[in-house]
Amino acid sequence: MATILQVEQLTKSFGDLILFENLSFGVSEGEKIGLIASNGSGKTTLLNILAGRESYDSGNIVFRNGVRVSYLPQEPFFSDGLTVLEACFSSSNETARLIARYEAALSANDMGHLENILSEMDHFKAWDYELRIKQILSQLKIVDFDQPIAELSGGQLKRVALANALISEPDLFILDEPTNHLDLEMVEWLETYLSRSTMSVLMVTHDRYFLDRVCNQILEIDQRQLYRYNGSYNYYLEKRDERLNSQNAEADKAANLLRKELDWMRRQPQARGHKAKYRIDAFYELEKKSKQQRSQDQISLDIKASYIGSKIFEAKDVSKRFGDLVILDNFNYTFSRYEKMGIVGNNGAGKSTFIKLLLGIEKPDGGHFDVGETVRFGYYSQEGLAFDENKKVIDVVSEIAEVIHFDDNNRLTASQLLTHFLFPPSKQHSFVYKLSGGEKRRLYLCTVLMRNPNFLVLDEPTNDLDIVTLNVLEEYLQNFKGCLIVVSHDRYFMDKMVDHLLVFEGNGVLKDFPGNYTLYRAWKEQEEEERKSRNPEPKKENALKKEIPVKDKRRLSYKEQREYEVLDKEIPRLEAEKALLEEELSSGNLSSDELLAKSQRISIIIDELDEKSMRWLELGELI
Repeated sequence: MATILQVEQLTKSFGDLILFENLSFGVSEGEKIGLIASNGSGKTTLLNILAGRESYDSGNIVFRNGVRVSYLPQEPFFSDGLTVLEACFSSSNETARLIARYEAALSANDMGHLENILSEMDHFKAWDYELRIKQILSQLKIVDFDQPIAELSGGQLKRVALANALISEPDLFILDEPTNHLDLEMVEWLETYLSRSTMSVLMVTHDRYFLDRVCNQILEIDQRQLYRYNGSYNYYLEKRDERLNSQNAEADKAANLLRKELDWMRRQPQARGHKAKYRIDAFYELEKKSKQQRSQDQISLDIKASYIGSKIFEAKDVSKRFGDLVILDNFNYTFSRYEKMGIVGNNGAGKSTFIKLLLGIEKPDGGHFDVGETVRFGYYSQEGLAFDENKKVIDVVSEIAEVIHFDDNNRLTASQLLTHFLFPPSKQHSFVYKLSGGEKRRLYLCTVLMRNPNFLVLDEPTNDLDIVTLNVLEEYLQNFKGCLIVVSHDRYFMDKMVDHLLVFEGNGVLKDFPGNYTLYRAWKEQEEEERKSRNPEPKKENALKKEIPVKDKRRLSYKEQREYEVLDKEIPRLEAEKALLEEELSSGNLSSDELLAKSQRISIIIDELDEKSMRWLELGELI
């Protein structure tokens, strides 16, 4: 396979902090690579560098000539004044820039420049750009193309950014946490799309199912070194354990040999001059190797939950709506002691609102929640804690408590607690603004758990946390002697954590499913198959016709019928003329005047086709 990206000896640092040093790797055609590293190791920085959004200290980055690259950032940004469609056209991707250059050259009558642009327009299939935008947006459930960007939710904004990246049909797609803010339906759609696509992919994600089902290569940055694994995520886990065991065995062997060499080095000073230089050099190399014993540092979540009584909470006839959007409609539920509930549903169905109602952040329109006296909530919100960026890490924790007491009479100082959460003393006295996004989320998790809650409410807890932290958090939650509610789009996390699901189906309809997410998906697919077998396609069409009263269905007038017939003949003629013009424009045989005339004509035809095709579809719906 041909290489489309080669990175050699790449180094990046911020002051004294070296993120990575002398990284070298390549990406070949069709490879789908997952990048894994602990928080603060520079994953997002590396992707920003490859996307040209950030500088680097040294090294070389070489893309193959003509390679189309798209980048999906972790937090996409668009100007508020744009509509959805305008945001796609204002994109920085190559196709959008090419169209802007074409229109500028056409307006300026710059024939020399225009001739070069036309071949690029053909290469990037730019003539049909708007049509492709609308097709992809529709697949991503964005149907209001004129909706202002400022009105979109986080999930909708992520889908517009995703459509923006996919429109140019890139050879290399770089994605930073693509599943963040997407609901489960969209995550599964993207998973299927990427696994079937022939494009090369380089991505950072915490979603382990997504990694395993999409990627065929794993790159790991560990202690500033890069390791490559040719296989899926599960294969990586197996081989990584083998690598660490091998490294530890070598370090143990080196440590044993070092003891003998140390005795030799400490012999009388007067004999030092007679020591063989090669043996002295070998000693220092051996000393370095012995110190490579893999550190067992990891987040230690041995915080015990405080006592919780038998009464947890009861929901009594709770109702909530926002205008026409119904969240809850006379909802009743009794939560049990030590229950672990997962909440799933499409974006906008009301999952986070339900959490805020339970915690008293939002007020219901009717009914109430009756919460037990011993319940102590720990709330980890999707938005996260708004830290003062100019405070030191140690001060953030100390302001909550200088000393943290637990039920078994154990206690930790703020500094000791931070050390448990992998913030060494040097990091504790750094300012919050110097932390990576994942480190801030880890600090936030620390501030939630240090309050010793017995009822944890976690809203999208996996966003921005590295996989090592997630594994430790999962182990902690499995042994947690308290109650748990989790809202998450991370299927792997949900499968491990919850006993049952509360499914928000929309319009105030909730379903209590006894099982994890994988079981729910299997049940849902089986239900869909059974529904199809009970209602085959012809019957479905008849049922649809019954739903629409005859009096509501307007038929074509004679004039509209004639218009439809004319359009039916005219559209193929315009498409044929457009194809002929494209062929002539790319032939290289036209004079300057002919080139300008035909360029102007193809623009007119494209506009006519859009207008007539839309009218043809409108009339066709009435037949």
